[in-house]
Amino acid sequence: MYSDMTSSLRSWPASGQRTRLARPAGSADSALIAALPHPGQPVLILTASAQDAQRLQAELPFFRPELRIALLPDWETLPYDHFSPHSDLVSERLATLWQIRNGECDVVIAPVSTVITRLSPVSFLLSRTFWLKQKQRLDVDKLRADLVTGGYQHVSQVVAPGEFSLRGGLIDLFPMGSALPYRIDLFDDEIDTLKTFDPDTQRTLYPVPEIRLLPAREYPTDEAGVTAFRQHYREKMEGDPSKSRIYKDVSANLWPAGIEYYLPLFFEHSATLFDYLGTAANVIVHGDVLAEAEGFWRDAQSRYNMAGGNPERPVLPPGELFLRPDELMAALKPYLPLPDLGVERRADNPLAKLDLFLRRYGGRVLIAAESLGRRETLFQFLRDNGIQPQPVDNWQQFADGQQPLALAAMPLFNGFELHHAAIAIVTEAELYQHIARSHGKRRKSAASSDAMLRDLAEVKVGDPVVHEAHGIGRYMGLVSIDLGDGQTEMMQLEYAEGATLYVPVAQLQLISRYAGRASDDVQLHRLGNPAWEKAKKKAAEKARDTAAELLNLYAQRAAREGHAFTLSHHDYDAFAAGFGFEETIDQAAAIEAVIGDMTSGRPMDRLVCGDVGFGKT
Repeated sequence: MYSDMTSSLRSWPASGQRTRLARPAGSADSALIAALPHPGQPVLILTASAQDAQRLQAELPFFRPELRIALLPDWETLPYDHFSPHSDLVSERLATLWQIRNGECDVVIAPVSTVITRLSPVSFLLSRTFWLKQKQRLDVDKLRADLVTGGYQHVSQVVAPGEFSLRGGLIDLFPMGSALPYRIDLFDDEIDTLKTFDPDTQRTLYPVPEIRLLPAREYPTDEAGVTAFRQHYREKMEGDPSKSRIYKDVSANLWPAGIEYYLPLFFEHSATLFDYLGTAANVIVHGDVLAEAEGFWRDAQSRYNMAGGNPERPVLPPGELFLRPDELMAALKPYLPLPDLGVERRADNPLAKLDLFLRRYGGRVLIAAESLGRRETLFQFLRDNGIQPQPVDNWQQFADGQQPLALAAMPLFNGFELHHAAIAIVTEAELYQHIARSHGKRRKSAASSDAMLRDLAEVKVGDPVVHEAHGIGRYMGLVSIDLGDGQTEMMQLEYAEGATLYVPVAQLQLISRYAGRASDDVQLHRLGNPAWEKAKKKAAEKARDTAAELLNLYAQRAAREGHAFTLSHHDYDAFAAGFGFEETIDQAAAIEAVIGDMTSGRPMDRLVCGDVGFGKT
């Protein structure tokens, strides 16, 4: 079937040549790219937009799960911004560049805004990357110096990429490009064990044989890097360097926000993504890349003109930081768009358009649901309206089968028709055209206490706070204390009789808001006094009594019988289709809970409170 899908492009063009194909409809581009032969050379998919890059990364594994796919993300900053990219983005970029250079990925996806941005040379990444292995002899002082030279930050508790901590024979380390941090246990000067650990709980997880250490930044922070920066700054920048804040900060080994837009000053020559890929790579230009590149260039030039004239922060011209726009190449093979298949919720047969399409279409049809839960809902909805699809687990099962109509959970954003293969894929975007949907990943984090501080901005100097182990104190501000490993930022808490407690900012989770009476009259606890432990014990006993009462109450309620409502999937889906937006996680959870209560046959004890939004729903 793949040969039919790629009948107009059965092989890659010869070296130095190119082939133009019209852009396919919907998500057919993912199917086409996945169906192309992959002879061993890496493939770069250069997209016009970051959204297309993320979509292709999500969709390609569905059609070719064996492909090793890497997305090179953008810095997510505008040219000449005065702030730096998030450490997680830098970590992902460095890991992807390492994978590209070492042939560890088959497909590299990158938006044009990323590809035209100049990179650090390949030699920088290779020379600043090293490995730690079990039973290897380790000089701790040299490791610390190497980590600091590589841009890693020494902290008291490791929670983010680019951090490390030394505590006697234990070394905690969060390498760039790693999903988890590592804990190194030393026996004398030998690495005894290497284990991953959870940055939230700090508990070890599983052993590993070795650790790869990438540099923490995309530019050198050692003495040679500073010297190169100073030399190139004087060569390329006009004006007195002594009046430049950037020049003075880097000379003092400080790395101001936005320093990434001075990256070429750290090297003799910068590099591009193509230097990492090599000359054997195949390139797919996806979308109107030339127009996007020209637009990016105009924006960069405009921001350069606005940023010029500041002697404290002079900027490099766009040509030093970005590649100039390249030749436009059209996208892929022609495919046919699907007709209008939208659900008509007020009609006697809401799926009349889909039913007519299925009867007239001569090929096979796969209906794509957004999730397994949506697949079950759609399955029931289709059956209620006389359409009988066969559920399948994945694309390969459908491709190898003979089902005229199938239903699967697929991460496709839009439908399309594979003309030569006589296959049509219909997604929820075609069935529910009026609903705005977000395909971004939403993190579902465990609920935490509303009283717990998430950020120091939530508390002011003089406010009472509660320490988990020491009770009620008063927040007096932040102080920096040298504990022998450099300056550590501490929260200063005042307790009764003028006692002071210093709490590292890394332990912010131990501090909660005070929710009692007026803050000016609060009685502070005495450090070391058992009153706080007694208060916690008394509260725990009261909580147990309350829990026992609630258990008794709910046992009585559970024994009672209520009315079990019958849910009509057809009527409910027709009603829900009138909501023109995608539900939030909390909204969906509340809806499912209420439906579960009303159909359970037990008395419902639930209050749903809805707030009035402005522009959200």
